[in-house]
Amino acid sequence: MPRQVDHEERRRLIAEAVCRLADERGLEGVTLRDVAADARVSMGAVQRCFGTKEDMLLFALGHVGERIAERVRARLVRSPAQSAASAVGHAATEVALLREEHRAEARVWLAFVAQAAVSAPLAETLRANYAALQETFAQLIAEAGGAGRPAPLDPRREARTLLALADGLTTHVLIGHLGPAEAEEVLHAHLRGLWEGTAGGR
Repeated sequence: MPRQVDHEERRRLIAEAVCRLADERGLEGVTLRDVAADARVSMGAVQRCFGTKEDMLLFALGHVGERIAERVRARLVRSPAQSAASAVGHAATEVALLREEHRAEARVWLAFVAQAAVSAPLAETLRANYAALQETFAQLIAEAGGAGRPAPLDPRREARTLLALADGLTTHVLIGHLGPAEAEEVLHAHLRGLWEGTAGGR
């Protein structure tokens, strides 16, 4: 049992190294040798943990996705008395990675998104991550719609729209088209329209 724990911890250590390197130079600049050096393990250790570079990238992507999902869950658990509408806003803000402390994570996430355009396994993992987040949004939107507000016509459609908006704002902030405060205002203006029944042209 201890050996298994050490193995998983090493895989997470390597995933963190992948993320640091991807933040600095993009995924195209991530090599097994550089990952080993950054993680302070041997090349053999990296190869024992991951059979191929793609296996390593898949695990690192899952690691980042789980970190974001965990923050969303923590925000929801931390304030159980909050309204469902507030919970949607908090969850969407976490997913959009707008805060300064999440800027490196945003760069890494977008590096994976770009690579997924030419990698079917990475695209499959991203689709699973997005599907889980979309389901969370849909449940929260359905609850908020039933709490004295005009119910959205279709919580799943609104969840897809919100997820796409949050993801797009990540890019706009990262390239400097919008500042974090401006992006948050766009996000919350959309949510206000949703609860007032005006989002999506309604």
